[in-house]
Amino acid sequence: MVQDNLSRLQELKDLDNLSKEDLDLLSVPYKVSYRELVIGNNRYPAWRIIYSNDLGPGKGGIRYHQDVNEDEVQSLAFWMTLKNSLADIPYGGAKGGVKFNPKEADRKELETVSRAYAQAFYQVLGQDVDVPAPDVYTNSQTMAWILDEYEKKVGHHEPGMITGKPLELGGIKLRSDATAQGGYFIAQEMIKEFLKERRPQDIKIVVQGFGNAGLFMAEKLAADNFKIVAVSDSQGGIYKEDGLDIPALSAYKAAGNNVSSYSDGKAISNTELLEAEVDVLVLAALENQITGDNADKIKAKYIIELANGPIDLAADKYLDAKGTVIVPDILANSGGVIVSYFEWAQNRTGQILDEEYLKGLLEKKMRNNWQRMFSLYQEKGNVSLRQAAYILAVRRILAAKHWRS
Repeated sequence: MVQDNLSRLQELKDLDNLSKEDLDLLSVPYKVSYRELVIGNNRYPAWRIIYSNDLGPGKGGIRYHQDVNEDEVQSLAFWMTLKNSLADIPYGGAKGGVKFNPKEADRKELETVSRAYAQAFYQVLGQDVDVPAPDVYTNSQTMAWILDEYEKKVGHHEPGMITGKPLELGGIKLRSDATAQGGYFIAQEMIKEFLKERRPQDIKIVVQGFGNAGLFMAEKLAADNFKIVAVSDSQGGIYKEDGLDIPALSAYKAAGNNVSSYSDGKAISNTELLEAEVDVLVLAALENQITGDNADKIKAKYIIELANGPIDLAADKYLDAKGTVIVPDILANSGGVIVSYFEWAQNRTGQILDEEYLKGLLEKKMRNNWQRMFSLYQEKGNVSLRQAAYILAVRRILAAKHWRS
């Protein structure tokens, strides 16, 4: 994954006249911190990586997963660096992870791991240093435990050291669906530019990942009369040619069921879902869902990356050459970190802003950021949407670096 990121940067050298020195500045993380969390007889590898802090303190989530490794965390920190720059907020990029299976842990072990993480990394965290947030298999409760343990270690209250917290600890209500809400605004912009001559009910959409972000996206698009023909969760998918009843399916999922067992549709595999004959594919699961091995089977003409890194470099090149339009993750899922910035700013100033005002500000920033990317895409003519987004993000980071030198 790290090598893929470096290769993507290399593409920009000719596309935006970057020097080798510029690329070298972006190719090495600022700080890599590694610890082993000792929990009973178990030792869990854990990382916190700040890739860049040129634009501000590090910012990025903490994920708990049995497959977490340093290469993945560094790649995610790199993406956060570009995402935060493109979003035009005052953050660098960072990421954290603990290698263990949270699905096999009870609440007590989850708390123990979370507090151990804070104890291990509190010296490299802080509202002016590096600000974590939820990620895969972490949530507001995880953030509360980490905040509490951090404040015990430093001896003072500092709610701005972490975002995605419960409301009672300085969190913000908008954060729970911010990623999906931001992605929905971007989906609207993409459809307006590329599919404006077609009626919503004639546009077939598939959503891979029916968790928080994917479910919200499916609900919003269905409410706009788009035809959601398939969705999936970690256990499989469900397909219906005439379109799924998303509100009913959401209620079925909320009752603790897997979508593949829903009666009003045909159960399909994740592979079948990805390869379905549709117009728009929303990727809202995990990274590397489309790779060089299955890219030639992808039929969707438009892809929205709501997850981080769902398309690897080989697949990205293949699909771009084929003419597939891909809305990159660093734009599509940036709503979460933008609202995290709102939370951090409120914690820093003590000023609580109206939720409707913040919703409007999120929408304005998402649509403005789309327009900046799309304008550069049109201006250059020889770049993909991803390359246009990367160019804008890299320009801002390099400007900050050069002003500091």
